[in-house]
Amino acid sequence: MFIKRIFPRFIPQFNTVRDSSRSTNVPLEDLDLEFKGLESVVKNPLTKTNGPDPIYLKLRDDMYNIFYHDKKFNFKLGGALPELRLAYETWGNLNKEKDNAILLFTGLSANSHAKQNVNNLNPGWWEDFIGEKMAIDTEKFFVICVNHLGSCFGSTGPSSISPVTKEPYGTNFPLLTVHDMVRAQFLLLDYLGIEKLHASVGSSLGGMCSLLSGLKYPSRVSKVIAISTCARAEPSSIAMRYLQRKAIMLDPQWNKGFYYDSPGPVNGLRLAREIATVTYRSGPEWKQRFGRKKINSIDPVTLNPSFEIENYLNYQGEAFITKYDPNSLLYLSKAMDLFDLSEGCENMVDAFQHLTCPVLIMGSQTDILFPVEQQRDLSKWIKQSGNSQVSYFEMDSLYGHDTFLLNLNDVGTALKGFLETKMAKSGEISKSKRK
Repeated sequence: MFIKRIFPRFIPQFNTVRDSSRSTNVPLEDLDLEFKGLESVVKNPLTKTNGPDPIYLKLRDDMYNIFYHDKKFNFKLGGALPELRLAYETWGNLNKEKDNAILLFTGLSANSHAKQNVNNLNPGWWEDFIGEKMAIDTEKFFVICVNHLGSCFGSTGPSSISPVTKEPYGTNFPLLTVHDMVRAQFLLLDYLGIEKLHASVGSSLGGMCSLLSGLKYPSRVSKVIAISTCARAEPSSIAMRYLQRKAIMLDPQWNKGFYYDSPGPVNGLRLAREIATVTYRSGPEWKQRFGRKKINSIDPVTLNPSFEIENYLNYQGEAFITKYDPNSLLYLSKAMDLFDLSEGCENMVDAFQHLTCPVLIMGSQTDILFPVEQQRDLSKWIKQSGNSQVSYFEMDSLYGHDTFLLNLNDVGTALKGFLETKMAKSGEISKSKRK
């Protein structure tokens, strides 16, 4: 029904009177003219199919800590919140000097649960990267992971109740930027008494945040790690995120963002996630993982999904709508599109003049959302700005953009080495073999 409302001209009308005078070489009574192309395939259960996938779980309120900021928070593009809350989790111990903290910025989809802890024994989205003797060693470091401002996993966002109206903000929530997200998280660091981070770490949207942290707070960040990210959003990724937002906003149930007393735009959110999933993985992986395998080879072919890759996308969409707020996707994805570190500068080299600490840039050769050329440019621009302490690591991984979530060997090894080593000179470009 959703498709029919949007594209009425393209849905054939099969209940019309047939023209018996039409010429045919086959007797009309011998033809099966009943259209069966939209028969249901619900008997085929949705499945993620064999293969690695990130873990994103829904959280209860007692599974994370809350930082409450009771003062007005002004946004870069205008508007303000009378107060804000940030959900966060921690691992390891903050040392006496308070100089061993690592701030881990998440991607768009993730919550604060990067690793299991005493409040939540479920595995986190970076479960195998954080812990004793792991890539981010909790015997050495105090790790903080925060749910982004504007998200929906405990931090203030469009689905939060306004203390003024006593109703969800909806699209009355101020337009968000990456600057706002970073500034909010540094308010948490102030609260925790952390003057200087050992490192900021992030991938995708989190990589944008990590880079901006080093630029905006150069005296408070000792090292910057940015994985599968960019210095500014490019047209190809803006286009894909635009289509995701459009899918949500064209859903009649979106209601201009005020849908919290109804099921909401679940059809739009489902489609948005399916579009996003296409950009998160790679063609080589899907060729190896799915090929042209059919859902089943018994039932007749219809216009409904026939291939396992279609069923996998359906699974991703269905799983996402149970956990994520559509408005949060609108706001966070728009913030990514607006991201441009050269804003107000002569060029990108000029933009990185204040990023003087050691920097690790990582990228995947199969990433279609943030193509590896963007990470190569990042490394080049930072070096050209005068920073000699830049390391660059390029991975030939099957997993596309999701490499940062799934490739423990390459990502984990580079993380550990960089975090635990004093930088003395620029790192050479290195490439891994495909995993």
